[in-house]
Amino acid sequence: MGGTVDKSGQAVNLGHRITLCADDYGLAPGVSAAIRHLIALGRLQATGCMTGSRHWPEAAAALKPLDGMAEIGLHITLTDQTPLGAMPDLAPHGKLPALGTLLKRALARRLDRAEIAAEITRQLDAFEAHFGRAPDFLDGHHHVHQLPIIADVVVDLWRRRLGGKGWVRSCAEAPLSILARGVSPVRALVISELGRGFRRRLERMGIPHNQSFRGVYDFSGRIAFARLFSRFTSHPGPRCLMMVHPGLVDAELVAADSLTHQREVEYRFLASDECVLDLAERRIALSPLFPPSP
Repeated sequence: MGGTVDKSGQAVNLGHRITLCADDYGLAPGVSAAIRHLIALGRLQATGCMTGSRHWPEAAAALKPLDGMAEIGLHITLTDQTPLGAMPDLAPHGKLPALGTLLKRALARRLDRAEIAAEITRQLDAFEAHFGRAPDFLDGHHHVHQLPIIADVVVDLWRRRLGGKGWVRSCAEAPLSILARGVSPVRALVISELGRGFRRRLERMGIPHNQSFRGVYDFSGRIAFARLFSRFTSHPGPRCLMMVHPGLVDAELVAADSLTHQREVEYRFLASDECVLDLAERRIALSPLFPPSP
């Protein structure tokens, strides 16, 4: 959906653009199916893949026919799930830690860089093995890609394995913009501040990245997602990225993650005519983060 239409079905020439990126592709069959449907509808312009999931090989095969309709990236996973290989330091019992544990260790620089690099490399290898090419971008589950030590590995792999191509997600956002939106401001400010140094690094190294980051909220459902979507997509500047988490709840998702019902809420809205009309009325188009040159 690089453009959109008004209520009469006429094409609308839009100047404001935003990119919707679905996280967690491959986590569970219901999540993957919902994301594929939204890509086919033109409602998503990117998705990040969890290649450590046992569902990834099948999910990758199902996604291949949609390649080119959205950018397909690697959603680096170092929390809550099962690593692809042995990680005696970070996951001594075979399961990756909760975000709080990883965050404390990263900020204290108590992570084994070689072990982290080996696991992220395995996830990148799995992406290429089953999808048949390198990812279009790199980001992180729970935004871990911007944390100390992990960020070093991400930048190195972007250079060596992606050949300096593709983009990397920045989670930094102007504090005044976060406060003006009024959606989970404390959580959004913390995520943004944790990524401030990483954004400067991306800029210094000339690594392509988004300039604005939207989509942080508590997943409680207390505020209708349609209202949240309107706030998140309001006044997008250049290269504005909003993360979303659509999905269908199945037994595999319940076993793998605590975020369940709200995924269906997001999916239903993004697939609806209400979503299209809301964007059209506000003259906002969905567009790739880095549209191909004409």
